[in-house]
Amino acid sequence: MVTPKSRHAERRTGKRERRDASSIIEAMDSTLARLSAIPDLAVSRAAPLSAHTRFAIGGPADIYAETASVEAFIAALAVARASGRDYMVMGGGTNLIVSDAGFRGIMLRYVGRQILAAGARVYGDAGAALQDLVDFAIERGLAGLETLAGIPGSVGAAVYGNAGAYGHSISERVFGVRFFDGKRVRVFDNAACEFHYRESVFKRHKDWIIFSAELALSPADAEALRTTAAGILKVRNEKFPVTMKCAGSIFKNLLLAELPAAVAAAVPEKVVREGKVPAAYFLEQAGAKGMSRGDIHVAAYHANLIYNGGAGTAADLCALIAELKGRVRRQFEIDLEEEVQYVGFGDTCPVG
Repeated sequence: MVTPKSRHAERRTGKRERRDASSIIEAMDSTLARLSAIPDLAVSRAAPLSAHTRFAIGGPADIYAETASVEAFIAALAVARASGRDYMVMGGGTNLIVSDAGFRGIMLRYVGRQILAAGARVYGDAGAALQDLVDFAIERGLAGLETLAGIPGSVGAAVYGNAGAYGHSISERVFGVRFFDGKRVRVFDNAACEFHYRESVFKRHKDWIIFSAELALSPADAEALRTTAAGILKVRNEKFPVTMKCAGSIFKNLLLAELPAAVAAAVPEKVVREGKVPAAYFLEQAGAKGMSRGDIHVAAYHANLIYNGGAGTAADLCALIAELKGRVRRQFEIDLEEEVQYVGFGDTCPVG
């Protein structure tokens, strides 16, 4: 039974909740207005992040803002910090899994895409597509990036995750990286970037924002470079068609030297490439090929390729990733590590 006293308490609670909701809306309107006042910054409310991720999955960000201007980006970042709301900076969205509920905060994106050359030095903005940078270098007869042909994502993301393929990584050619450390714009040389296999110092300082990279390349025959890149693109496009809603390989490959002795001894020699064992090898042994959950699928021809068939959800994607990791853990007693990052899932990682 509801007593007059309890009804009174309910009315007070309801009023307080309405006041709280009203305060949140007012604060968001104020933040939106401040961001909208920044020149060269495009701002929108409730923007679906599925439009900005390769998986084409993810709910809306409360506020989404993007710019090709370094000054506008720094100003927007200052507003986001002062707002007291959660905020995040995204790159090309290739390796992001965004929650179906979206991101309750401010999503910022730097989209500068300029690419320039001075002799054998090439300068690329973080928002430029990595493939555009590869093509730019090849057309000028500059070697060093051709093995990265077909890798999805932006230049900034490639530096951040030290992208690579066919035994080479972008770190081999990075001369300097220009970034914002939260207080000022700085430049790191190659050594300061602390590159390792699919790692960099920027991964450990997620609040540092990469603006551009300078790469030291080598003069070479442009036609030979085109042939190399075309061959790599052909193979890659057969595995990862550009229209496929996927992040490329979902799990990092493993260093043979770091595997448990018994597991390493059982890996066929022909599987090992440059001292690494493809994650796909362990996934295939665990029966991953062809698995699915909802409209999220593991390719029948590649055990480390997960794609969205068109109606997939982040919940199903995370559940399938968790199942794959569990299978490999139970069979080999090793943990696979994702190359993707999770957004909007709160403090609890959605995958064990």
